Amino acid sequence: MNKGVGTTTAPIHSYILLVQDEPSVQIVTNAQKRYVEKLIQGTEFDGIPVLSAGALFKAGGRGGADYYTNIGTGNIAVKNVADLYIYPNTLRAVLLNGAEVKEWLEMSMGAFNTIKAGNSDEQILLNPDFPSYNFDIIDGVNFSVDLSQDARYDKDGAKISDTQRIISMQFQGEAVDPEQSFIVATNNYRASGGGNFPALDGSNIIISAPDENRTVLANDIFALKTIDPSADNNWSFAPIVGAIVVFEILTKCQRSNYRQYADHICG
Repeated sequence: MNKGVGTTTAPIHSYILLVQDEPSVQIVTNAQKRYVEKLIQGTEFDGIPVLSAGALFKAGGRGGADYYTNIGTGNIAVKNVADLYIYPNTLRAVLLNGAEVKEWLEMSMGAFNTIKAGNSDEQILLNPDFPSYNFDIIDGVNFSVDLSQDARYDKDGAKISDTQRIISMQFQGEAVDPEQSFIVATNNYRASGGGNFPALDGSNIIISAPDENRTVLANDIFALKTIDPSADNNWSFAPIVGAIVVFEILTKCQRSNYRQYADHICG
């Protein structure tokens, strides 16, 4: 577990994964994307854009003060890769259209409470009933999240409103066509219906890879030798005027609840 697979030029942690794009998910989605792009070369799927979904596994919450990823600058060992991807999932790829990709993201955004504009009271950002491992970020598209709208799906995947939180979704600078085809790299749990996400029931899997997602990540770091972890900031919250938003972090070094103001998120 201490065997090195590469090095990182910057620390990698998951302390604020739920409120902004972070490198600890980005390096996983990048590895998955490269893996799938190689597999589809010369096949009927060659040329279809590949997106990549990554969930947030270690994000504190009920897991407690130690339930975060925290990798320092320097060597990355096998145990660090296991810390970045804690489940023995195997890689899958699904074929979806733009509308289905958007619904996938709508389900993920149930992780947040509805935020009211012009409210001087503190509003809690995170929905405590929504498990962090069901908060998927899909890299390859850019989008904003409007939390002034109610969640479209509940934590069990049931549609509870006709509202839309995902706005301005783009691919390569253009608005996503609802009928445009995409391949999305993910894992066997999600692709087969885990989490009850819309359009994910196992019927549209086009790649069932033998490799675990964390093996894909380890091999990718090993091939690169050195990684410079950074997020591409492909998603953000749309401004909500006059809202004071807070979220809680339970840190390893401070075992009481730490309330960090996040009014910069919603303006």
